[in-house]
Amino acid sequence: MTFDSLGLKPQILSALKEQGYTQPTPIQAQSIPVLLDGFDLLGTAQTGTGKTAAFTIPIIEHLLDTPTNHKRSIKALVVTPTRELALQVAENAKRYSSGTSLRTAVIFGGVGANPQIDQLKRGVDILVATPGRLLDLQGQGFIDLRNLTHFVLDEADQMLDMGFIHDIKKLLRLLPSKRQSLFFSATMPKAIMELSGQILKPNYKQVRIAVEKPTAERVTQCVYYVSKSEKPALLIHLLKDLEGSVLVFGRTKHGCDKVVRILDKKGVSAAAIHGNKSQNARQKALKGFKEGTIRVLVATDIAARGIDISGLEHVVNYELPNIPETYVHRIGRTGRAEASGSSISFCAADERAYLKDIEKLIKASVPLVEEHPFTEGATEEWAVPENRIPVKQGQRAPRTSRDPKQSAGNSRSGAPARGKRPSRRR
Repeated sequence: MTFDSLGLKPQILSALKEQGYTQPTPIQAQSIPVLLDGFDLLGTAQTGTGKTAAFTIPIIEHLLDTPTNHKRSIKALVVTPTRELALQVAENAKRYSSGTSLRTAVIFGGVGANPQIDQLKRGVDILVATPGRLLDLQGQGFIDLRNLTHFVLDEADQMLDMGFIHDIKKLLRLLPSKRQSLFFSATMPKAIMELSGQILKPNYKQVRIAVEKPTAERVTQCVYYVSKSEKPALLIHLLKDLEGSVLVFGRTKHGCDKVVRILDKKGVSAAAIHGNKSQNARQKALKGFKEGTIRVLVATDIAARGIDISGLEHVVNYELPNIPETYVHRIGRTGRAEASGSSISFCAADERAYLKDIEKLIKASVPLVEEHPFTEGATEEWAVPENRIPVKQGQRAPRTSRDPKQSAGNSRSGAPARGKRPSRRR
C-alpha cells in the first residue's frame, strides 16, 4: 500500500512526498481509511509508530472538503498531556497541510498567553492544546468549540497518569455531540476503556498495533551496581565511550540540575528539563539536544513525556524509578518503533527493591556489568545476588529475554567500560 492508493488530495500527497513519505506505517494504513469513512476510532499504539500522521492526515482531508466561512472557527481539536507533545503534533499538522490554506495553532501553559490569544483571534482550523491552558482560555471566552467537527485525545493513558482525567471530563461537556472522535492510548487499562466509552460513538472502529517485541526486549539493557556517591563519576566514565546523544533520567528536579552542573564542570554539554524550567528553556534544551549542540539531556519523567528523538541510541537511568512501568516508558525513548537502542541503569543499595520490581514486570533479569572502576564502592554497600547475569568490564551486555539464560549474542554494547580492572566482586 502507498499513500497514493488512499485517495488523498494532491496537496496532501505533495506534502507527504516532501517529507519523504511514500508508504504508510501499519497504524496509518489501518486508521486512515476508517477515519476517511467518518468512523470514530480507538487506537492502541506506542509512540513512534506514526500515529500523529494517522489522525492528522484524514482530518486535513475532511477539512479541505468543508466550506470555509469568512471567519475561521476551530474545527479540529487535538488534546495532548504535555507541552512537548503538543508542539510536535502541531508541527506535523503544519507540515502535512503545508500546501493548503488551513491554519494550525498550538497552546499550552508555562508561557505567556497573549501570543496564543492573538493566534486564536486571527482564526484557527486545527488547534493542538494541553488541557489546562485550553480550559483557561475557553473560560476567558477566547476559544469557541461550537463548530468543532473533529476531536482527538492523544496519549490517554498518560493523561490519566498525570491527573488530567477531571479536566478531560470537563472538556467533554463543552464539545458538540455531532463530531468525529479519535482516542489514542499506548495501554488500555479499565479506567481508559471507561473514558473511551464516554467519548466514542457505539459503532467506533478499533485499531491495535502490536510491536513484534516489547520495548524491554528490543533495547539492550544492563545495570551497574554503584554507590550513590560514585554515580557522577560512573556517568562521566561511561560518556567517554558512548557515542552520540544520551538521555539521562533522574527522579527529582533538584537531582537533574545537580547532574547538569557536574557534567558542565567536566566539559560535557548538558541541559535539564523539568517542571521548574520555563517553556522557553525546555524548548531550547530539546532543540539543542535534537540538533546535537547539547550532548546530554537530563530529564524527570513528567518532563520527558512525549519526547520523540529520532535515532536516540542511549538512555541512562541515573536513578531508578520507584514505579516499574516508568522504567519501560523511559527505555522506550530509545528503541523507537522497531529500532534498537541501549539502556544503562545505575542501582544503589536503596534502589535494589525498585530493580526487583522492574525485573518482575519485564519478566527478565537486567544483565549486570559485574566489574567496573567503581565496583568496590557498591560492594561496601551490599553484595551481588548470585542469580544476577554477570557482564564483565568491556563485555557486551546480552539482550534480556523471558529466559534470563538466553542472550542475543551480537547485541550492541549497552555500557562499555574502560580503565583498570578492579578485583572481582565476592
